[in-house]
Amino acid sequence: MADSDLRADQEPLKREYEENPEAAQITLSATGEEQDDARSCSVDIGRAIYEAELHEGAGGPGGGACSGDLLLGALAACSQLTAQAVAESFGVDADVSVEASGDLDLRGTMGVDDEAPVGFEDLRLDVTVDGDIDEDTRSALRKYTEKYCVVYQTLADPPAVETNWTFE
Repeated sequence: MADSDLRADQEPLKREYEENPEAAQITLSATGEEQDDARSCSVDIGRAIYEAELHEGAGGPGGGACSGDLLLGALAACSQLTAQAVAESFGVDADVSVEASGDLDLRGTMGVDDEAPVGFEDLRLDVTVDGDIDEDTRSALRKYTEKYCVVYQTLADPPAVETNWTFE
């Protein structure tokens, strides 16, 4: 069980966002920085630094997370946390686990075949909920987890990506 009541922690935030919508507008950022080897980098999100490597199928060492792993990890983490928060808000006593997986054709990212896509072709999100939950609550848990998961929604309905390059 959590150390604090999530609903109680979120209530003043929700009130603030209703009264002052601008307070709900945030910008998250991550910064990649080159390491000694062109096959690895660090990613600084301001609160933590993650190491990333090219996948071994793209010439990387294969010992660390590749970009695809980090994307799937973000989907799994967001879905897991959202499902837990939704379950708690419904007063549901259940254990939730999430697995995200996806299929890539490395010929695309390696430039071997111009017809091969670069990026995930298929993504799967497997959510397991262990607990005595009635059918209506199961349906609501799924509906609201998918509705309020930031990463899920971003992947399901992707925004435009603005790219700026600076050469110094």
